[in-house]
Amino acid sequence: MKDDGSLNTLVGKDSMIEGNMRIKGSLRIDGYIKGEVKCSELLTIGLNGTVEGSVKARHLVLGGKVLGDVFAEERIELQNKSLVEGDITTKSLVVEAGAVFHGKSNMKQNPTNQIKEAAKNKITDKSDAKGNK
Repeated sequence: MKDDGSLNTLVGKDSMIEGNMRIKGSLRIDGYIKGEVKCSELLTIGLNGTVEGSVKARHLVLGGKVLGDVFAEERIELQNKSLVEGDITTKSLVVEAGAVFHGKSNMKQNPTNQIKEAAKNKITDKSDAKGNK
């Protein structure tokens, strides 16, 4: 069965989740999540939504806050009241007037390879910090 990208998971306004989420399909967050969020299709973070951790999706529409790195295979849209405190990696980036972004942006034709490389480098950096080679 082919995934049509329709919304199949919702984190409501008064919800608080601590832990990592992996969603097949689309996800909308209007509450608070502390942990990594991975979504295979469209991830929408509403005006009241906050993610404290890294976010990975095919397409991200951000109206709320992400305190962590953001990766999207296709596109990231930062709406006018959104906030990102972390690095962004994607093919296409749209930033509306009023959006706030603190970090670096990396735009590549194939961000998936860059995501894998960044993860590999973070593991290497942690090993080097412990004195391991």
